[in-house]
Amino acid sequence: MSPALLYIKELIDGGYVGEVLACHVSCMRDGTLEKPSSRTWQRDASLGANTLTIANGHVIDALRFVAGNFSRVACMVTTQAKQWYETDTKKFVDVTSPDNILVSGQLARGAVASVHVGAVPWAGAGVKLEIFGREGTLVATGNVSTQRGEMLRVQGAQRSQKLDDLPLPDRFMHVPPEFPKGDPYNVGQMYALFAETIRSGKPHSRLPTFDTAVELHRFVDTIQRASDTGQTLAISG
Repeated sequence: MSPALLYIKELIDGGYVGEVLACHVSCMRDGTLEKPSSRTWQRDASLGANTLTIANGHVIDALRFVAGNFSRVACMVTTQAKQWYETDTKKFVDVTSPDNILVSGQLARGAVASVHVGAVPWAGAGVKLEIFGREGTLVATGNVSTQRGEMLRVQGAQRSQKLDDLPLPDRFMHVPPEFPKGDPYNVGQMYALFAETIRSGKPHSRLPTFDTAVELHRFVDTIQRASDTGQTLAISG
């Protein structure tokens, strides 16, 4: 429901970059070495809440939303920081949750794609999404991730080496102008369309469904399996 991602998808589908040749996303977020004890349950990979499932899940979802699904992937899921320091108990605890995820592959539309999502110790660089096509380039940047932080900045170039800012059209804004910016914004967007669906009795084409979530989680499982086996895996469906 990010206005920036909705706009990028429309631009790609409308031929702004022409044939998509290559895509890259990086998302580096800080805070991997220390946490309060109330948050260190996330160190256990078996509990399911970690960089692979959360940060990577959102970033992969954004790329697939604007550029289409993967047809095959080779992946590395790794734990670089194997201990966290609990700031309140003054103890080190062992970590099994992954903090760096690399995905390389090919999209169903033929483009090559790479993704690197990581939790880093200091000064995370935020998110950068790049789409390179035969006719142009689209770039989106943000201070945290695709779904959090400030609204993504969108830039584009068509048959040019210079990126220009692309203002976001009002048609992608579904919440009032006074709605809080930052983390609440995209959630508010979703609930605004959900309310519209209830009032009209007609499903909205922009809203994800439960099946969307299930399919995404299956793809996250595929990333882990590709890393565990060291194989390039084909994506069915």
